[in-house]
Amino acid sequence: MKVLLFILQKEFRMIFRDKIILVIMFGLPVIQLIVLPLAANFDVKNINISIVDNDHSTMSQQLISKTAASGYFRIISAENSYPAAFQNIEKSTADIVMEIPPGFERNLVREHVQKIGISADAINGTKAMLGGAYLAAIINDFSSNLQLNMQSAAVTGQAASIEISTLNWYNPHAEYKFYMVPGILVLLLTMIGGFLTALNIVKEKEIGTIEQINVSPIRKWQFILGKLIPFWIMGMIVFSLGLVVARVVYGIIPVGSFGLLYLFAAVYMVAVLGFGLLISTYSDTQVQAMFVAFFFIMIFILMSGLFTPAESMPGWARTISGLTPVTHFIKIVRMIVMKGSTLNDVLPELGYEAAFALILNGWAILNYRKTE
Repeated sequence: MKVLLFILQKEFRMIFRDKIILVIMFGLPVIQLIVLPLAANFDVKNINISIVDNDHSTMSQQLISKTAASGYFRIISAENSYPAAFQNIEKSTADIVMEIPPGFERNLVREHVQKIGISADAINGTKAMLGGAYLAAIINDFSSNLQLNMQSAAVTGQAASIEISTLNWYNPHAEYKFYMVPGILVLLLTMIGGFLTALNIVKEKEIGTIEQINVSPIRKWQFILGKLIPFWIMGMIVFSLGLVVARVVYGIIPVGSFGLLYLFAAVYMVAVLGFGLLISTYSDTQVQAMFVAFFFIMIFILMSGLFTPAESMPGWARTISGLTPVTHFIKIVRMIVMKGSTLNDVLPELGYEAAFALILNGWAILNYRKTE
């Protein structure tokens, strides 16, 4: 125990001597957690739309007015023909073209059926998909109101109709920040823990102090544990700062238990620090360690389910996603913060994280070659 305390004293002195490391560990995650959720905004607004009104009727003007008043679209031009409107898409000044055909009002009144052309610039697939969906919803709402007006004016009884009411559980207003901020906090913890520990043992190799440690009566597990504990404490502090930023900046208050959040964060930090230490034992230089850590962390980010659900991935990708500790921790943080899940609900995920922690740290201890 005394040997471990001496190693911890040495590690903390090395950390606090390097002011840049302190800024990287505490300053950058806070700034990134404030900025990144603003950039990862899934709310698509200010969609530029070009209108082609070939009918010039009262109903076509009502539809155009309803589209403009929705708050999602910005009408940039009203063209006389579709080719002229399509030129705006080719020039990237318009995202969508809505073409209202001739006889729009007449066909709606007489036949109750009329098609409308919607063309979207799909270079940005997300914007095209959401923009088309928003516009389709506006047209459907316009059509429903039109049918109601026609039915109220009819002499005969009204036809039966089904009214659909939608309720979003755990995120009533479907705000992206409640979904993204917890996930981004997990990624920041992963990057801080993975990169800094990956560079730690390699730094000892580069400055030559590893040779002195190798000939000292320090056991391998004591050395690895001495490297892990300081960054574990720093990681828990960063996690606390992240929760404060989420509360102050975004108004996110966890519905579930703070104790359960910290329990998972504690186990997860052991796992991700073990991952970084494992990379460090295999690398000879800090450049090698940095690139290897970057390679794996990019995979963790893309397959973690932060941006796209893991269920929508191919089978082999879902397997890789399930084998990464990041995926499970993001899932748990979202469940606790938004849903208020209890320990019984997330106990299997805790087992996953504990298994990752034991495997990665045990591997790092076995792989560290110490000359007695």
